[in-house]
Amino acid sequence: MQRLFDNIESIVAEGESFELRVNGYSMLPLLGHRDDVIIVRRVDANEPITSRIAMFRGPKRNIIVHRVLSVDDGIVSLRGDGNLIQIERTPRSEIIGVVESVRRRSGKVVSCTSKSWRRRERRWLSLPIFVRRCVLAVMRCWMNFRNK
Repeated sequence: MQRLFDNIESIVAEGESFELRVNGYSMLPLLGHRDDVIIVRRVDANEPITSRIAMFRGPKRNIIVHRVLSVDDGIVSLRGDGNLIQIERTPRSEIIGVVESVRRRSGKVVSCTSKSWRRRERRWLSLPIFVRRCVLAVMRCWMNFRNK
């Protein structure tokens, strides 16, 4: 598996889509830990990515998938939908790709540019932080209970 992650940039750069099972809670509630599979595609250097979900390498060279908050002077600011405080920053050139669609546990594939997906994003991101924190706590407990 590690060998695959070492080559992920070259796979996506060749124009190949890449599927990866979500592992972690940082993108709850839109992406579920172990429930969803994301389909990532290459992103062009001049393509707008603000508000998109992007894949990049973190400081420890690990793969991270978070939402793009802004792009200023070639620096991309990102945060997970389930992270209410922490913001990562990385050069635009380090963005591996964007999440094009999500395959749900049921097998249904949802486009991340569809009206229904964008509506869910807006609803979640517009909630007050206190409400989001409570919802996330309940979701994490439920997912841990269900996955035991």
